[in-house]
Parts: sequence; C-alpha cells; structure tokens
Amino acid sequence: MVRNPVGGHVPVAGGLARTGLPYARSIGAEAVQVFVANPRGWATPPGSPAQDEEFRAAGLPSYVHAPYLINFGSHNPDTVDRSVASLRHSLRRGRAIGARGVVVHTGSATGGRARATALAQVRERLLPLLDELTHDDDPRLLLEPTAGQGASLCSWIADLGPYFDALGHHPRLGVCLDTCHLFAAGHDLAAPGGMKLALDELVSVVGPGRLGLVHANDSKDVVGAHKDRHENIGSGHIGAGPFAGLFTHPETAGVPLTIETPGGREGHAADVARLKSLRAEGL
Repeated sequence: MVRNPVGGHVPVAGGLARTGLPYARSIGAEAVQVFVANPRGWATPPGSPAQDEEFRAAGLPSYVHAPYLINFGSHNPDTVDRSVASLRHSLRRGRAIGARGVVVHTGSATGGRARATALAQVRERLLPLLDELTHDDDPRLLLEPTAGQGASLCSWIADLGPYFDALGHHPRLGVCLDTCHLFAAGHDLAAPGGMKLALDELVSVVGPGRLGLVHANDSKDVVGAHKDRHENIGSGHIGAGPFAGLFTHPETAGVPLTIETPGGREGHAADVARLKSLRAEGL
C-alpha cells in the first residue's frame, strides 16, 4: 500500500458498487469518498446490502461525506434534531460499507448566538453520537473546517481546539482538512512552507494522529476570500507545488487524499494523475 492513496469523490447514483466502483477505476482512484444520502436533504435511505457488500469487498479505503445541511450549532431545534438523525444515519451506513471515516462540516452559530453557546450545544447533541461508536469497525467522525463564511464555528485550524475541547477529545474524533477551505479561511498554503506550517499547527492544536483524510482541492479565489470554490490541481491560486507537501509531512502518513474538483471524469482523472505525479516526485 502506498503511503498516501490518492482518489476522489465518486458518484453512486444507481448503486455504490454498480456506479461508484467503475467510476473510481476510470479515474485511477486508490481511495474514494461517497454520499450515502442526498447531500442537500434530510432523507435517510437504507441502502442495498448486496451493493454494500460488493463495495466493501473492493477493498478501497473509503469515506462517507455527511449531508451539507447538518449543523449542530443551529439555533433552530428542528435543524439540530434532523442533524442528529442524519449524522447517525451516515455513521451507521459508513460502518455497513466499511468506511474508515465519516466527514461532517463543523457548522455555524446561527441566529446571532454566541460561539460558546453553540459549542455547548455541539457537546450536548454530538457527543452521544460519538459514544455510540463502540464497534471496532465503526468509522471515525472527521470534522471538516469550512471556508469561513458567516458565523462559522471552525474555519481556522486554531478553531479546532475549542471544538475538540467541547467533545472531550473523544478517541473516535478526527479531522478532514480541505485545502481549498484552509486557503479561503486565510491559511496561505501557496506561500513557501505554507502547507507544512498548516500541518504543524494542526498537530499542535489537536495532537498527532487526528488527521484522517485530506480533501485536495485548489482554489478559484485568493487566500482569505472566504469563498468555497474548488479548482483543479495547479489551475488555482494555491498552485500544484504546495500539494507535494502533503506527501512528506509526518502527520499525513497513511492518510488518503481525495479530490472534489470540477471537470467531470476527465478532470478528475487528470487531477488524480497530477497528485500521483507529485507523490512520485517526493519519494
């Protein structure tokens, strides 16, 4: 197994194995991320045991991305209740398909509420879900900081500190770093040593061994723009060079990289190949 499998988010409409696996092969993916529900809705579909088993049997490192609507910091009780049900569904489906982790956005303090109030609610409603992860093959919950829009609870790496504190540094808790989000939030990954600096900070804030996945995306916008607009590797404001640092830092050892870039199958295949080339250069 390579140090850092490279892959992408793959479509699964029509079946996890039936659709997702051929797409993964066509782009050269060594790891995959999937949705197990409508990412912009609250439905919790049961899935297909036959498709789940075939998907598991493929043996690719796999991850589930939870729906975008989830927000444990919301001032709306209905949104929070739905967030609990939706994330529980993603975690259970993650175990069913053999996923290593479930990625969830860290949310925002809506309704003008104080961050401390929102984080207290995160603890109250999210910690019980972490405590439900008692099986050896349960996935880790991977917190993904956002690009810093609105009243985001977590966009800077430093923001992960209070979030981890709120959740008691639970052993099933990890991090998914999105390079576009970090850049948009203000981490200048394009500066000399910028990627190493960000990863060093992650270790200092949450401790070693917490990074579970990297979303490798370039950015259409400049650093600090607070805009979540992904670009193909090397075609954005981060540039290709900084991504090489993801293959050499101690914290990324064994951590897959998945792309969420534009361009469809052709663009995805090109980005996977570009990252593999950067990986080879670093060996």
